[in-house]
Amino acid sequence: MKEPTDYPEDDWLALSGLQHFAFCRRQWALIHIEQQWQDNYLTTAGSLEHDRAHDYSESETRGNLLIMRDLRVFSRRLGITGACDVVEFRQSDAGVPLHGRAGTWLPYPVEYKHGVPKQVDADRLQLCAEAMCLEEMLACSIPEGSLFYQQTKRRERVQFDESLRGQIVAMTSEMHDLFSRGHTPKVRPSKACRACSLSDICLPKIAKTRSAHQFIEESVQAGVEGVAG
Repeated sequence: MKEPTDYPEDDWLALSGLQHFAFCRRQWALIHIEQQWQDNYLTTAGSLEHDRAHDYSESETRGNLLIMRDLRVFSRRLGITGACDVVEFRQSDAGVPLHGRAGTWLPYPVEYKHGVPKQVDADRLQLCAEAMCLEEMLACSIPEGSLFYQQTKRRERVQFDESLRGQIVAMTSEMHDLFSRGHTPKVRPSKACRACSLSDICLPKIAKTRSAHQFIEESVQAGVEGVAG
C-alpha cells in the first residue's frame, strides 16, 4: 500500500468522498469507483443549499474578516482535493500571509450541511480533512472549525483532535487502496439504508452475493435477450 506522501496529482481522490466513506464504504465505492448516482429529496435539498454557499464571486471582506467561498484545497500527503464551502480568515498577528492581502490571517473552515447535527462523525471528518488540506497548503495550524446546519441555523464547533485526524489518515489510505483495485465492498443492511439515495442501485439484499455492477450487467443482458426472444 502506498505511503500518504507518494500520491501524485493524478491519483488524488475527492475530499467530499470522506463523508460518503464514513457513512458507508459501499456508497462511496458506488459513487466514486462505479460512477453511479441518483438524487432523493435529501440530496436535492443539500445540493441547493451548497449552490448558495459555493459561489466564489460572493467572497467578501468585513473589517478584519475575509470570507472566502468555494475555496479549492488539496493535500498531497492524503491524496485528496476538493472545495471548502466557506473559509473565514481573521486578521491576526498569529496568522499566515495570504497572496495579495496585507497582514497575516488565521483560517477557520465552515461547512454547510442540510438537516441537523448528527451523532456519527461523517460531517466532522470532512471538515477536519478540509482543515488538514489548508494546514498543508498554508503551513499553519488550525485547531477548530464549524458545521452550519440549515434546519437549526446554528453552528456546531468542531475540535480537530488527534482522533479525528488519525481516522482521516486511515480512511484516505483505505480509500486509495479500494480505488486502485476498483473494489466495491459489500455491506450489511441497516436502518441507514432507508435514507440513502442509492438504495435502489445498491440493493443490499442482493449485494450479499452480487455487486451492483454485476446486477446491472445481468439486468441489461436479460432485457436484451427478452427483446431478441
